[in-house]
Amino acid sequence: MATDAIATNHRAFDWKRNGFLLLGLVLFAVVYWAPPWPDAVDPLGKHFALSREAKGALAVFLLAGTWWVFEVVPIGITSIAIGVLQALFHIREPAKAFKDFMDPSVLFIFASVMIGLVFTKTGLTKRLAYKMLMVVGERTSMIVLGTFVVTAALTHIMAHTAVAATIYPLLISIYALYGEGDRKTNFGKTLFIGMAYVAGAGSIITLLGAARGAVALGFFKDIANKDITFFQLTYYMAPIGWMMVFLLWGFFMVFLKPEKKTIPGLRDKARQLNADLGGITSREILAAVIVFSAILVMSLRSFVPALKAIDKTAIILISTILFFVTNILKIEDLEEIPWNIILLFGGAMSIGFCLWETGAANWLAVNWLILFQKANWFVFVMGIAFFVMVMTNFIMNVAAIAISLPVALVIAPYLGVAGEVILFASLVAAGMPFLLLVGAAPNAIAYDSKQFTPGEFFLYGLPASAILLAVVAFAVFILWPMMGMPVTVPH
Repeated sequence: MATDAIATNHRAFDWKRNGFLLLGLVLFAVVYWAPPWPDAVDPLGKHFALSREAKGALAVFLLAGTWWVFEVVPIGITSIAIGVLQALFHIREPAKAFKDFMDPSVLFIFASVMIGLVFTKTGLTKRLAYKMLMVVGERTSMIVLGTFVVTAALTHIMAHTAVAATIYPLLISIYALYGEGDRKTNFGKTLFIGMAYVAGAGSIITLLGAARGAVALGFFKDIANKDITFFQLTYYMAPIGWMMVFLLWGFFMVFLKPEKKTIPGLRDKARQLNADLGGITSREILAAVIVFSAILVMSLRSFVPALKAIDKTAIILISTILFFVTNILKIEDLEEIPWNIILLFGGAMSIGFCLWETGAANWLAVNWLILFQKANWFVFVMGIAFFVMVMTNFIMNVAAIAISLPVALVIAPYLGVAGEVILFASLVAAGMPFLLLVGAAPNAIAYDSKQFTPGEFFLYGLPASAILLAVVAFAVFILWPMMGMPVTVPH
């Protein structure tokens, strides 16, 4: 009997989980206690030292990345560990490390999740889902394409985080009709991972899809003294964004082909379920008015100077307050908030600011980009795009651009590269973090479906990221020059 008990305990020991748990700790210890590393030196001879705090930031960065990908503990708990390690090892002041968990970006995600909750609770989600299924029909490939197109189109006029939160409950309703209950399926993975990827692809097309565009254009004006207009951005980005939407659809149809080609009787069932909902209620109308008013005001901020001073997080949080003022939501509904996801993004903001403020991100950027200071111009541009693509999975995409652009624009004239192609290539790469859940809010929102693990998201993200780089290469070498973008300059 004793032998059986020992054997049972031995089998219960999760070697994989504990192995990756230990790996994260070992990586942290090795980097944190390693002897000082050499300075990074940019082409102008400026030194970027890696301080003890910056080395500590890299150590936390490696531990968090390992634990997030292999989910050795809940992803929200890994996020808490990020703040704890910064405080315990004096990498940053605790007031800074933990304050980032309530950064405006995190509260924006909270408010976006509340919008999704309201759409579900009022029945608006089901109404929209049934209407869409009545149009796209019973073929699963067309259902996926329909959700991809709707998701990408919405990101042209509203923030991709808000789009993901709005589309997510719609996908839940669609998946419920697939007939597999809560079981993980290829169709489920395609719907939710695909939504996250496509939200990123669509968000690069206008300045309304994400904050990164407006910030990067302002940053480019300061450095290069050149203006890029709203419509110039859309002109160059629209073909790339939509190309990625359709390529991603093809990618998922090959790598995660739905188990069923069709869902027989789905159109009739959707029509019947829609009829059963009856007429639209005053509660649904009120919820829709609150949500779309918030979206309209946030969208107008790019065009109405008087609105620019109003923070977008404050605007979207007004919708959350109004949901409770109008009794659309009750106190009990707060228990349905996926706090694991909110904590995940809090940790992402904390490690992002940690890498930024300690100088670790600059040290990484300079060390990477100087490898290309004597390279062919095309290799140089692709090197920048690759760096931004990797970094945007860990830190804010705006920060990923901000640490790479200054160095890249210093090197560019020596290689005969125009600043515009560096800016646009960086913006494309920054918009599509396909590897880690913390790379973008839609990734984290999709994870709440429980259709995939962080490891699966990472694995599917590898070929998807390769497709992204191939599209950037096509744009840089062929498409953008044909469209009139300056790519090379005399040197």
